Amino acid sequence: MFGRRRIGKRAADLGPADDDYAAEPGDSYADEYGYPGEEEPGAGVPRHDGGPWDAAEPYPALERVDLGSLHVPVGADFEIQLVAAEQQFFCVTVRNGPNELELKPFAAPKSAPLWDDVRDEIAAELAVAGSGPAEERYGPFGVELLAYVPADPTAPAAGAAMRRVRFVGVDGPRWFLRGMFSGPAADSDAAAAPLEELMRQVVVVRGDHPVPPRELLELRLPPEALQALAEEQARAEEEGRFSTPLNPFDRGPEFTETR
Repeated sequence: MFGRRRIGKRAADLGPADDDYAAEPGDSYADEYGYPGEEEPGAGVPRHDGGPWDAAEPYPALERVDLGSLHVPVGADFEIQLVAAEQQFFCVTVRNGPNELELKPFAAPKSAPLWDDVRDEIAAELAVAGSGPAEERYGPFGVELLAYVPADPTAPAAGAAMRRVRFVGVDGPRWFLRGMFSGPAADSDAAAAPLEELMRQVVVVRGDHPVPPRELLELRLPPEALQALAEEQARAEEEGRFSTPLNPFDRGPEFTETR
């Protein structure tokens, strides 16, 4: 659940999705999950004041890096990384000193929030994995989940060193954003404050295309990084250094944007 395992069509750590997904424009699935032309945004649970924001609503003008479905604020104190596995970016991490926030955007139904169910599923999976009981509390983003997970994501929970984490969830219009705080930010309000404010200023770009509920929304390199890769490829071809296109996933599992 927390390691860099294979990421398939669905986000397994959010639980099962609709196995009968085969929607066509005009059917009930398309109406529920959003083909272009729908007029009303999803209801869900109202977000707390200050975001995260939907791309279709007014939001504060800040410098943000475009990572596809997430536009994340940048700043001198933050290191932003795209994390990849199996030729797919599957989360964004933001570091602030010893503190870290992991962000994952998912598609969601128009008419029902996901966080209540997801929270129960995370707690159940942690219990099965032997990570110990999870604890619910009310925080800045509503009901949160405090838990312990293996310090090494590739190690089994039994007998492994553990670290404290804090899960939060935000239901938006046809999207769901999950955050996981770790380091001192998992327990300390003061340590978490900069990352909480950053999460409130994230903009989620859901798009109008239909996406099955609980599937990860697309994350990608920012346009300037793609341009840099293309320029490097062109230089390499001129110098005869490469015969195949450069693959950004072969350049390491993470892309770092530091301002």
